Amino acid sequence: MSANGGTKAIVAALLANVGIAVTKFVAWILTGSSSMLAESIHSVADSGNQGLLLLGGKRAKRAATPQHPFGYGRERYVYAFIVSIVLFSVGGLFALYEAYHKWSHPEPITAWQWVPVTVLVVAIVMESFSFWTAIKESNHVRGKASWVQFVRRAKAPELPVVLLEDLGALVGLVLALIGVGMTLITGNGLWDAAGTAMIGILLVTIAIVLAIETKSLLLGEGAEAQDVAVIERAITEGPEVEGIIHMKTLYLGPEELLVAAKVAVEPGETAEELARNINVVESRIRAAVPVARVIYLEPDIYRVQAAAAGGGAAAPAATPSTGDAGTTDAAARTHGS
Repeated sequence: MSANGGTKAIVAALLANVGIAVTKFVAWILTGSSSMLAESIHSVADSGNQGLLLLGGKRAKRAATPQHPFGYGRERYVYAFIVSIVLFSVGGLFALYEAYHKWSHPEPITAWQWVPVTVLVVAIVMESFSFWTAIKESNHVRGKASWVQFVRRAKAPELPVVLLEDLGALVGLVLALIGVGMTLITGNGLWDAAGTAMIGILLVTIAIVLAIETKSLLLGEGAEAQDVAVIERAITEGPEVEGIIHMKTLYLGPEELLVAAKVAVEPGETAEELARNINVVESRIRAAVPVARVIYLEPDIYRVQAAAAGGGAAAPAATPSTGDAGTTDAAARTHGS
């Protein structure tokens, strides 16, 4: 993901949500509508979330230290996870509480009846601008992936978070408009409470989805299958190594991939030859997959024991088709990501 693209989407969402929050609060003060209060808190939570994403992006740029030798790239995942918690608690649970309160004591909207409808329509326009910005920036990096695949597979959390937040905000505004509109038409405050409850359920659902996806990133995800294939080709397309014994990949941050591989080399190579060949292979990997910034290649002579050692969760290494312990081919490769 382009860091600039993610920042642009976050700033657009932040500006929209701050303006929307102010107008919603004014509408709630004038009308007492629970849907307007729920939407006001929702916009405040979203504004805070965008601030957290910007803070996480800034802190992730800190240089590596002896205590954190791989840097702070994953801090972006930490703040994205905090965003899901804020959205769940401050947004979703508050809306559900307010819905329960208003359902127990429904109140019609009797004053400033035109205000909430006007505010919600204006908010929909402003939120649509933010959502469109997030869509446009996401399309630069989404490729041919569907939107569901993009949200699930994106290694940079900012754009998926903003996309889901903006989508939830737009749907929430429509639900609030329905609840307020029906309350004004019927004079029954239960419609307002029902709209608030639907907003709460929506926000809790989005928060759970975000929490699941960012939790996976926090635990550590490897490269996608297509990138693994590209890395394998970069390692084996030259004469420097005979094949891959096993390989693992891990994202240290959204834009920094670790590649660790044990590679089969010819017996009898000198240390100088091994060092030169490994440098060549590392250069090919970085050229093929630029985010592969941390690379560790361990040369070894192919043996079944070498293939099994350090394999971890990877599939067992296959026996070379030639049966020669000193050679390997594509069938002998195994990798974990």
